[in-house]
Amino acid sequence: MHALKNATASFLRRTDAGLLALGAAGLLAACGQSAAPPAAGAGQMPPPAQVGVVTVSRGTVGLLTELPGRTEASRVAQVRARVAGILQSKQFTEGAEVRAEQTLFQIDAAPYKAVLASAQASLARAEANLTSAQAQAERYKPLAAAHAISDQDLVSAVAAQKLAEADVAAAKAAILSAQINVGYATVTTPISGRIGRALVTEGALVGQGEATQLALVQQINPMYINFTQPVADVLRLRAAIANGTLKSAGGTDAAQVRIVLDDGSVYPLTGKLLFSDLSVDPTSGQITLRAEVPNPKGVLLPGMYVRAQLQQAAVAGAILLPQQAVQRSDKGDSVKVVGADGMVETRPVKIGSGKDGQWVVLSGLKDGEQVMVDGFQKMMGKAPVKPVPWTPGGAAPAAAPAAAASAPAASGNAPAAAASAAAKS
Repeated sequence: MHALKNATASFLRRTDAGLLALGAAGLLAACGQSAAPPAAGAGQMPPPAQVGVVTVSRGTVGLLTELPGRTEASRVAQVRARVAGILQSKQFTEGAEVRAEQTLFQIDAAPYKAVLASAQASLARAEANLTSAQAQAERYKPLAAAHAISDQDLVSAVAAQKLAEADVAAAKAAILSAQINVGYATVTTPISGRIGRALVTEGALVGQGEATQLALVQQINPMYINFTQPVADVLRLRAAIANGTLKSAGGTDAAQVRIVLDDGSVYPLTGKLLFSDLSVDPTSGQITLRAEVPNPKGVLLPGMYVRAQLQQAAVAGAILLPQQAVQRSDKGDSVKVVGADGMVETRPVKIGSGKDGQWVVLSGLKDGEQVMVDGFQKMMGKAPVKPVPWTPGGAAPAAAPAAAASAPAASGNAPAAAASAAAKS
């Protein structure tokens, strides 16, 4: 029995030693695997980040000047009562379009028709007197020639004829005046346009001692835009054109004007500059300009605040860049230029005015250079980048390739990560 116990203990010791040896061998194998070199591709550099660029090209660029202004009707007519009387009727719809010579109001014309009838009767009486005076003068002429009557009688007859002729002329003038007053009783509009509200109602006494205003008619197609510009800007612009820095954009045609509404939207129709005032407002130092803009749909209304954009000058050899390509700061303006080797350089530039979401670059760039517009957040220190053409409103095509390139690196590191986890376990 004692021998059996000794044999069993010896077997257990040998088994434990074998297990310990196997465990040590496993640990050594695990350590050897963790120390193995990384898989192929895990140590390679990521591909260059793709950035959107535009290629610099020079050309003649018009400089837009944006000035505040107000809209004004091209024609305005104050419809007034030109004769006194009681207003009988209103014959239009308030706020509607009216045409020239359309009847708007009717004033009681009965008193003026009576005056017209009286003038017509006076004309008839004057014409009858003229007929009698003419006959008497004709009859006296041969009698005076035969010395049958005195010369004084002939002179009196001729004077009576001329007096009768004057009475006829006065009667005709009285008829004309009465007809005019009868016509004034029917109030019409002198122009076509849009009429506002009626300023008086039926039954009101109008025109008594003054020409009572009845309504207002405004022609809003086309519409005038009155805006002002500081005289200092005008003088600076003229000096730049004179020394050749800028050239005039007017030419033989009137300068085109675009209208920006108060909500920031651009009015779809362009206008033209009519004139620039010859005098300067002494209180504000501003020069008044006027433009004419088509308004067929009545979108523009009189008195609206707008901003007028007009091209008064153009600069030759200028460059247009999207506004997001230019970094503006207190130290100056700059852009990112991508060289032939893919390296990015910060370049200071001189910026002019803006135009259609772009900056006018006056100096600092050369033809053919590539300027970064998109992908600034993808730059990694001084690493090179891969320029690709930038399209307005489109995303830079760098995200997908970058993700695809990072996928193999991640898969290559998987065995090492698994080995490390096994070693830790």
